[in-house]
Amino acid sequence: MSRFNKLSHVLWHCQYHIVWVPKYRYKILTGRVAFELNKSIHMHAEKLGCEVVELNIQCDHVHLLVKVPPKVSISTLMGTIKGKTALQVFRQFSYLKEKPYWGNHFWAQGYCVDTVGVDAEMIRKYVKYQNQKEQNLKLKF
Repeated sequence: MSRFNKLSHVLWHCQYHIVWVPKYRYKILTGRVAFELNKSIHMHAEKLGCEVVELNIQCDHVHLLVKVPPKVSISTLMGTIKGKTALQVFRQFSYLKEKPYWGNHFWAQGYCVDTVGVDAEMIRKYVKYQNQKEQNLKLKF
């Protein structure tokens, strides 16, 4: 099985590690809240055609390892996930909205994102090998 996914005109393997926190980094992502967030993140990521590889919800932050097709931007993915999950959490757990400092915002602004890819040395060897392979083919013609 290939590590690449297919769309109509592209083979892709775009994997990202994303981390984000609730507002004021409160330790509220536990128990039932964490369970519902887990379900919601999976659901909204899949609606965008993304594949959740790993998801770890800590009490004060979320780690998401996700494969994202090239047609979906990271900002779109995160805007959808943070926006939809915030609405759902406030709807299901109204006691979280009782504190006036939330201001209708569940998540802190921003997030951290890093690409997850093949080792740079492996890519160098692959490119070098392909160059040698091409030269060998030219000699045969």
